[in-house]
Amino acid sequence: MTNLTFLSNRKTFCIVVALIMAINFADAQQNDSQTHRVPAKGFAVYSHEGHFHTHEFTRHAVGGNDIQIEILYAGICHSDLHAVWDEQANFGIHTHYPMIPGHEIAGRVTKTGENVTKFNVGDFAGVGCMVNACGKCSSCLAGKEQFCENGTVFTYNSKDYYHENEITMGGYSNKIIVSENFAIKIPKNADIQKVAPLLCAGITTWSPIKFSNVKPGDKAGVAGFGGLGHMAVQYLVDLNVDVTVFDVNDQKREAAERMGAKRYVNVRNPQEMEGLNNTMDFIITTIPVDYDPMLYIRMLKLGGEMAVVGLPPNSNINISKLPLGNANRKIYGSLIGGIKETQEMLDYSVSKNIYPKVELIKANAAEIDKAYKKIIAGEVPFRYVIDMSTLK
Repeated sequence: MTNLTFLSNRKTFCIVVALIMAINFADAQQNDSQTHRVPAKGFAVYSHEGHFHTHEFTRHAVGGNDIQIEILYAGICHSDLHAVWDEQANFGIHTHYPMIPGHEIAGRVTKTGENVTKFNVGDFAGVGCMVNACGKCSSCLAGKEQFCENGTVFTYNSKDYYHENEITMGGYSNKIIVSENFAIKIPKNADIQKVAPLLCAGITTWSPIKFSNVKPGDKAGVAGFGGLGHMAVQYLVDLNVDVTVFDVNDQKREAAERMGAKRYVNVRNPQEMEGLNNTMDFIITTIPVDYDPMLYIRMLKLGGEMAVVGLPPNSNINISKLPLGNANRKIYGSLIGGIKETQEMLDYSVSKNIYPKVELIKANAAEIDKAYKKIIAGEVPFRYVIDMSTLK
């Protein structure tokens, strides 16, 4: 009995020691992770008033499957404005302040985790609208990580389930850390100053064009000729599609024609709107403000398809309550694209020399504030890109 008691006590002691060592190891790992957090600097807004300020913060440590990217260029997307001003309540999204926006990111790899095989230090890499997903659900396995059933982690203002639920900070900053599985390889021959907007505006328009199987000779309409719309025009023209552009003024008429559009329609001019009903095989609407979708649905041929990629915040548009005038026509929404599809889009764009029209601005808070005002006023034709190399 004495020996059995001794052995039992010794076994209990060993278990307790093992548990203590495991707890200490876990604590050490957590402390090590916190110790190795990466200091970063960017431009944040602190309230819905939307004025930018220089902001210092930290990003999670570089894990075994991660890469660290020095951000060279960050595009300004119209959806950034809605997030900055907390205007996405209709979509169930609220802004967490302080918040650094930006999901159009192009830069250079400066560090790789020990398990990384896709990138080497010095490579160009990009990050689009998402930075993580489970990788196991049916959506992820289908290459549609943006619809992850366990929660996609978006590039900013999103809870990162894989890093202690911290809120993600975006690309208006000097560096970002991301899993190699969510980074896009940028070809060495790419025009790096123009790549960033492809990772949102490019894939957002490329994906529905491919989904609807738009083919040479089709007639297509592009509603809204801004950051998204001018990318759609370039992809459609490259496919030898007959393209009509719709916008609310004549300021961009020449630009649309230079890009290869066959027709430019000012929707506020009744004469230009005549004879368009039942003429389009495909329409993509990129409009970021309230509009009448029936205006475009009536232009579809029977069996035609309309992709909606520009949903304005706090909008009264409700596709489900449209009258029966949309019978035998298809209307669907589209959200960016998966990682594989995004890589395909980028490789194709670079090979075909299809890039956004960009205007570079310096990386300072006043310049970004000014850019936002010009975007709202409609004074920028296509895309602003922040030159993060000018950050001081």
